Amino acid sequence: MTPDDRLAALHARIAAAARIARRDPADITLVAVSKTHPIDAIRPLLAAGQRDFGENRVQEAAAKWPALREEYPDARLHLVGQLQSNKAAEAVTLADAIHSIDRPSLVAAVARAIDATGRQPQCFVQVNIGDEPQKGGCAVAGLPALLTEAQTAGLTVAGLMCVPPAAIEPAPYFALLAKIARDAGLTGLSMGMSDDVEQAVSLGATHVRVGSALFGARA
Repeated sequence: MTPDDRLAALHARIAAAARIARRDPADITLVAVSKTHPIDAIRPLLAAGQRDFGENRVQEAAAKWPALREEYPDARLHLVGQLQSNKAAEAVTLADAIHSIDRPSLVAAVARAIDATGRQPQCFVQVNIGDEPQKGGCAVAGLPALLTEAQTAGLTVAGLMCVPPAAIEPAPYFALLAKIARDAGLTGLSMGMSDDVEQAVSLGATHVRVGSALFGARA
């Protein structure tokens, strides 16, 4: 399949799931996760009209996106991986959205960077929805305090993000994240990847983060 074919097939999946859920597909942002993929693999998707892309690491994003944005100034960069506090300033300079706010020290570092740069990326608070010790994300019990801290610090909190446990049906975790977001008065839900886009859309995802269905398996 060509990049155009893969992109069209994914949009068709999202649209079909949205129709079943009585949602407007236009309300769902497809974030093409381009981590580990070179510029030459990203350009065909940009040429096909894709504009939202996700990177895991600030250093990799900095190596690729300044050049790509010269060609496509309307491209939007999402940082979707764990973010170290000492990379916050560079992250705020580069990114239009940060999906992994998960602790007070990172809130403080991002707030300082916002003050220094005047840039205001959308922020999603990452929730450790499966209570997995090896994963990043705020514990569910600690979320109200972290949300208050983020909003007080001046972050634009767009919603919540999660990565459900692997090899388990993800729908209950997506439903739980949606409920937590509703209870907190948040509308943004960054959830769903290549294998579970339909479940995520059916349960309210506003941003789906898709890599392999667009780029193929990573090396």
